[in-house]
Amino acid sequence: MHTHIAEAIKKPDLISLRPDVICLRFETMKIYSALGAVRHLLESGAVQPGDTLVDSSSGIYAQALALACHRYGMQCHIVGSTTVDRTLRAQLEILGVTLEQVRPSKNLRLDQELRVRRIAEILEANPSYHWMRQYHDSIHYLGYRDVAATIAREVPDGPLALVGGVGSGASTGAIATYLREAGRDVSLVGVQPFGSVTFGSEHVSDPDMIIAGIGSAIPFRNVRHELYDRIHWVNFDCALSGAVELLRSSGIFAGLSAGAAYLTTRWERSRDASRTHVFIAADTGHRYVESAYARHAEAPDIDTLKPHEITSLDELSHPWSTASWSDLRVPHGS
Repeated sequence: MHTHIAEAIKKPDLISLRPDVICLRFETMKIYSALGAVRHLLESGAVQPGDTLVDSSSGIYAQALALACHRYGMQCHIVGSTTVDRTLRAQLEILGVTLEQVRPSKNLRLDQELRVRRIAEILEANPSYHWMRQYHDSIHYLGYRDVAATIAREVPDGPLALVGGVGSGASTGAIATYLREAGRDVSLVGVQPFGSVTFGSEHVSDPDMIIAGIGSAIPFRNVRHELYDRIHWVNFDCALSGAVELLRSSGIFAGLSAGAAYLTTRWERSRDASRTHVFIAADTGHRYVESAYARHAEAPDIDTLKPHEITSLDELSHPWSTASWSDLRVPHGS
């Protein structure tokens, strides 16, 4: 029996789609990150029960941090993007979170910069607040040790390919690191949207992409580029195709990042059938119903999609590009 809802909903489901393709499905994955980080801060004495934790979020981390604060008796202040919808806003308010949203912006970089600027103002006015720095503080790796242990325990021995959205770098980076430290042969495959600076695609925009959480318009220090073996850049249409096919073929209703990861996994498996492929579905599909799933009839047939293998970042192009990361020049600042 669980003593708090956060402990119950954090646990992932491992779903075998075929013997060598497994979906690591979460209701909301970042709860692992938030719980592990808050627990570490309390145990180390960096914060005390009742203190206020503050951070920026486009939505998923806001819910995770709110539940972690509720679990450990902390106060929570979130500077949110305009993508924080009515359903989440109501939950945060009832949980006692102080939520403020920056002004609407169609530019992801401006949205993120406005949120970071507001965080600085809050900290100046409230020096006792603790900034969680989900994009930069490595304590957000800690919670994923349990996820790696679950994979090690439940997925048969042998080489793995772990596929997932890069985002802040904490989830895929941490899981792969802990598995490798335990002696597992792991190939790490990261998924990115076009327009993200993280792996050098900022010069190729995708105005339709609404999964900004797997990329970034500003550098994240929690992304350890050397951990990744291959990168796939996927646009909205391809991510939608993957999400629709995942639901149609398996019944798994997940977010667009899961669709992009599933699409990527199918291709990676066709290249290397010697590994068991585990792909991450970081959240459910509910917040993508109107913006994506309602357009399912427009989704391209997944069997017609094929990535463009590139040797230089200058060759990046829609709808889908891929490369061995070590073969490309690392962008300045990465």
